[in-house]
Amino acid sequence: MNADPNTKLFALRGATTVKANEADLIVEATEELLVEVLRRNDLAPAALVSCIFTTTDDLNAQFPAVAARNIGLNAVPLLCAREIDVPGSLPLAIRILLQYYAPVDHQSKHVYLRDAVTLRTDLTAAQ
Repeated sequence: MNADPNTKLFALRGATTVKANEADLIVEATEELLVEVLRRNDLAPAALVSCIFTTTDDLNAQFPAVAARNIGLNAVPLLCAREIDVPGSLPLAIRILLQYYAPVDHQSKHVYLRDAVTLRTDLTAAQ
């Protein structure tokens, strides 16, 4: 429960892709995504509640959560899971669902990078 009446709980989505199932590529792309989410939403690590990562079935060389730890999100609960394997869906994709506290008037800015911009064409003008 949030004790600060000037803030409320928000959640935002983001996604990115990699070129291959390689640990360093997964970590690099996930770090890029997280840094961009934090920057665009003006978020400090202390505001984060938790983050869920999903990957498509073709990515298993590394946990995306490693990237979060690499950029200092050590106190944030993280969970990695598999995305539903829908035929024809975007391959080599990493998605996030981030929960955080921000001022009541905050507007969440979802972030889709690389080939993941095709997932939310309605947001591409805002990116």
